[in-house]
Amino acid sequence: MDFSLNEEQLAIRNTCREFAEQEIKPRAEEMDRTGEFPYDLIRKMGELGLLGLPFPEEYGGAGADFLSYCIAVEEIARGDAAVAITMEAHTSLGAMPFYLFGTKEQKERYLPPLARGQQLWAFGMTEPDAGSDAGSPRTRAVLRDGYWHINGAKAFITNAGTQMSGGVTITAVTGTRPDGRSEITNLIVPRGTPGYIIGNPYRKMGWRASDTRPLTFEDCQVPEENVLGQRGEGFKQFMQILDGGRVAIAALSVGLAQACLDEALNYAKQRRQFGQPLSKFQAIQMKLADMAMEIELARLMYYKAAWLQMQGKPYSAEASMAKLFASETAKRAADQAVQIHGGYGFMDEFPVSRYWRNVKASEIGEGTSEVQRLIIAKHLGC
Repeated sequence: MDFSLNEEQLAIRNTCREFAEQEIKPRAEEMDRTGEFPYDLIRKMGELGLLGLPFPEEYGGAGADFLSYCIAVEEIARGDAAVAITMEAHTSLGAMPFYLFGTKEQKERYLPPLARGQQLWAFGMTEPDAGSDAGSPRTRAVLRDGYWHINGAKAFITNAGTQMSGGVTITAVTGTRPDGRSEITNLIVPRGTPGYIIGNPYRKMGWRASDTRPLTFEDCQVPEENVLGQRGEGFKQFMQILDGGRVAIAALSVGLAQACLDEALNYAKQRRQFGQPLSKFQAIQMKLADMAMEIELARLMYYKAAWLQMQGKPYSAEASMAKLFASETAKRAADQAVQIHGGYGFMDEFPVSRYWRNVKASEIGEGTSEVQRLIIAKHLGC
């Protein structure tokens, strides 16, 4: 059992840590305040190869392993969670489906500009009436005269409305299976397709600089060959996609939790009360120790899940465990970081206020904490 990172993983971690510290973190407060999408930062990340880390070089990627990608997400999240979720959603949800399920022609057409960071891509699964019940979408697609006619709506979709967005892959009901259940298919919808309507961005509690919008499809027509992979495989495909995405969200949560600890520890060493730094009080030391312990446990959990993925072994339960524990660890870390800051923690001038608002989304996106517990229970045989 070897817990050390190899040279490539260390190099990626160091590159991302430096980029986050020098380029992202100094602008995080402004991005949160204005909600403006950081095009220059995302393009720089593309130039560094960070938006195509887990994809082969033949498709424009960096050829890194899955753990390297997750480590990169963690480090970027230490700089800003909104930038990290832009990276994670693009890679895990937008580009990865093409790599895992696309035909050779689809991979060659769509993947290179995504892996190089020249375009962003979105994945549309969640709907106004289908969130945790992801297997019951109301969006419908009917095949007529060689075209899919799509009607429906998606909600809370990341990366669909930026100037860099190339399109979205959506889940839609395309028929009925022999067992009477809905046949779900993933369909590729390029930006600019008539009937594909991109809504205004949401006003959000956190992740404010990321692009999140509702999408509407009104007799939106795409060619028959825009099926991703095979017709009727949509549900199985997105369940596999979510397993990988949950490990990456766990990494994002660990990065945000680490940022909370970094700020809290630094503040506790500088802030003086009763003639000594806060860090000398046992009550504060215990809070910091608990934060450090839980972060280390959460990091090891996502490392293990990523390792299982790289070995080609089942990792669905471990992905859910990592995502669940890491997201709740980040919430506890943010809460304690604000508490250690006292009244200053309630002020937006201090980063921990932003961190406290950002952590909640990780308990909801890519499967709520409740859904993760149900998945874990299922693997226990319940």
